Amino acid sequence: MGDIATATAGGATKPTVAPPTPAELDALNIPLLGAGPEAILRWAAGRFGPRLTLACSFGGVTGMALLDMAAKVTPDLRVFYLDTGFLFPETLTTRDAAVRRYGVTALGFRAKRTPEEQAAEHGDGLWETNPDLCCALRKVEPNRRALAGMDAWIAGLRRDQSRTRAAVRPVQWDPQFALFKIAPLYDWTEDDVWEYVAKNSVPVNELHARGYASIGCTHCTRAVGEGEELRAGRWSGSSKTECGLHK
Repeated sequence: MGDIATATAGGATKPTVAPPTPAELDALNIPLLGAGPEAILRWAAGRFGPRLTLACSFGGVTGMALLDMAAKVTPDLRVFYLDTGFLFPETLTTRDAAVRRYGVTALGFRAKRTPEEQAAEHGDGLWETNPDLCCALRKVEPNRRALAGMDAWIAGLRRDQSRTRAAVRPVQWDPQFALFKIAPLYDWTEDDVWEYVAKNSVPVNELHARGYASIGCTHCTRAVGEGEELRAGRWSGSSKTECGLHK
């Protein structure tokens, strides 16, 4: 049986991982280009073992497809999500369905301040007055704790999601968190993901059926219109395009 756990304190002491040179990173990527996501997951599990973790927001369909694949390829993989305090009810429902389906423990990392404490310190609606700070407090800092003790993390990055992700490769070095970042679905399209989800009966967030292509926090997510980029519904009306996790 799966479970849901909450983490508030810091993780284990992080081991030293030497950043790869560009040539070393190329050498890692070349055999994986075109290998397929399951092969990339197997490679990552073999190389990093228990110091590999999967980030699943239970919002995006890509993360759910990855969770389904990982449950088949490496069922003991550590799975975490960021409990920002502003998740949609549908996101939490998807989390619960995934826990039942895959028997994983969904390890939630919360911000150090509750939404009420954040409002008392920074004012109401920080996501509007300073969205970068809001993301730093509620996503980036908890994500740093989630990755403590890890050598690599798996993320649902795809080239077709936005112009800022057009150069994603299977294996990248993440300088912000000082570890490897694995993108098994780097070259998949939205259609590829939905085809996999339908074929494998993967549970997905109900908000997708209402036009939400990319799902984050309640205050900063809207449905997308026809012809818009998949992430156009995130921080709509501002120049912000990323939460700060993927630089």
